Amino acid sequence: MSRPRHTLVDLPERVDPRGTLSFGQQGDHIPFAVKRYFVLYGVPEGSSRGGHAHRAQHQFLIMASGSAKIAVDDGKSRAEVLLDRPNFALYAPPMLWLELRDFSQGAVCLVLVSDVYSENDYIRDRAEFLRLTGGP
Repeated sequence: MSRPRHTLVDLPERVDPRGTLSFGQQGDHIPFAVKRYFVLYGVPEGSSRGGHAHRAQHQFLIMASGSAKIAVDDGKSRAEVLLDRPNFALYAPPMLWLELRDFSQGAVCLVLVSDVYSENDYIRDRAEFLRLTGGP
């Protein structure tokens, strides 16, 4: 069974005298239809977000402002990603454990999701996640 893999995506930018515009669209940059979004902001210093995986939902994370470190874990290996600009995104397919931390002051993280909220899609227990992924 192949392991889910995250992908880092450089998003296009358009720069002119009025400023910079970055964008992403389904099919070209976002590999799923977006049915929900949420925004993380006002995260207190030293706090973390995430700490769970999704059974079926895909996520696409973009730092609209500021930066954050994201630990991506497939149950066997762990990678750390720094998102620090709005034209750089993290695509996370299902069955990846994400932990977001070290938010800079004023950081804003936009998360696009492939389906509407369903508590049943969340795996919040680390031991259960490791059991499902065959991790240690």
